[in-house]
Amino acid sequence: MKLTFNSPVVLIFSFVCAIVYILSYWKIGSNLFVVFPEWDTDNPLWYFRLFSHAVGHASTEHLMGNMAFFLLLGPIVEYKYGSKNLLIMILTTALVTGLIQIIFFDVGLLGASGVVFMLILLVSLVNFKNKEIPLTFVLIVLIYIGKEIMGTFEDDNISHTTHIIGGIVGAVFGFVLAGKKVKSNEPPLNSVI
Repeated sequence: MKLTFNSPVVLIFSFVCAIVYILSYWKIGSNLFVVFPEWDTDNPLWYFRLFSHAVGHASTEHLMGNMAFFLLLGPIVEYKYGSKNLLIMILTTALVTGLIQIIFFDVGLLGASGVVFMLILLVSLVNFKNKEIPLTFVLIVLIYIGKEIMGTFEDDNISHTTHIIGGIVGAVFGFVLAGKKVKSNEPPLNSVI
């Protein structure tokens, strides 16, 4: 038996999140990983934060909760759609959730929760076929997105909107990529299990 670097995008993203959290804990560069509710297009760091906020986390619980789901679901998505597509999906989700936060909210945003919800919806669409919507997808939408819609009425310091937007981005990618041949260097999912 040997240890393999099975999902490069998932593992690198997870390592970056951990390193950023450790640096932020020591107050090193923590503002680089929060998107603030302001339009500061003259500042190059503003553009960086539109993406970097997805690797910042506010607490150990926040980081561990996101990474548990990310490490569980990410390899399935990376096997199915390929490393390049997963990276595009992560960056797109970070950008969309960052812009939504700036446009509609007056607080900062950090964390991989939007990316995690993107993965949750994507995993439920892994077996999506043309004109057939998996019942598991419908149930996931009802359970996860429904819970987040109800959560928007709570004052709990959680960006439920980011979760919802991440889920929507995941669903869009799932439907767009359904049935398309994706070149992946990884073995098919059924041969891994």
